[in-house]
Amino acid sequence: MKFLPFTFLIFALATATALAYDPGPLQDICVATNDLDSAVFVNGKFCKESKQATADDFLFMGLRNPGNTVNPLGSQVTQAFVDQFPGVNTLGISMARIDFAPGGLNPPHFHPRASEVLLVVEGTLLVGLVTSNQLNNTFFTKVLYKGDIFTFPIGLIHFQLNIGNTKALAFASFSSQNPGVITVANAVFGAKPRISTDVLTKAFQVDKKVVDYLQAQFWYDN
Repeated sequence: MKFLPFTFLIFALATATALAYDPGPLQDICVATNDLDSAVFVNGKFCKESKQATADDFLFMGLRNPGNTVNPLGSQVTQAFVDQFPGVNTLGISMARIDFAPGGLNPPHFHPRASEVLLVVEGTLLVGLVTSNQLNNTFFTKVLYKGDIFTFPIGLIHFQLNIGNTKALAFASFSSQNPGVITVANAVFGAKPRISTDVLTKAFQVDKKVVDYLQAQFWYDN
């Protein structure tokens, strides 16, 4: 475990120098709060009165413990976005912890409001991203080992798969307080109300039975 402090230092430096996509703050701090009587609305969240902020507002301990990977995907994402970590409000940064069982998958998804930097802390991950139509949907993929860092540009579909025989752990840093997550399979086949079968059969060039089968599945969201 002596390796961890050094890797986290690198990760922190990479995060600090990242260009955030959220609007720049016009004040030192703006801790998010649900108390509307003593708050100012900034960038999607109400801010606690600056003089009422405490050190605890800037501390988040929710990434300490492993996530539950006993699910259909074999992975669990634990978010430290503004909804979970009010201290990052207006700062244009956030994080997440991703736990993988052997063979676990963080399925193809994208973040509409943030780029991502991924640091592997344990295990071996196969990662990949796909560019937009403009670049002919080029697929980039690498195998990552402990200490490796990989970046996923904003809005591009990407995934992580644990190809090792042991559990894996990664931490992700984002250039937004609220990156958003759109899981491709869930969005297409698990939309509510459902997307028309006529649309999906034509878009994917498959039989209606295939679309009906996929829409009938339980799409787990980790």
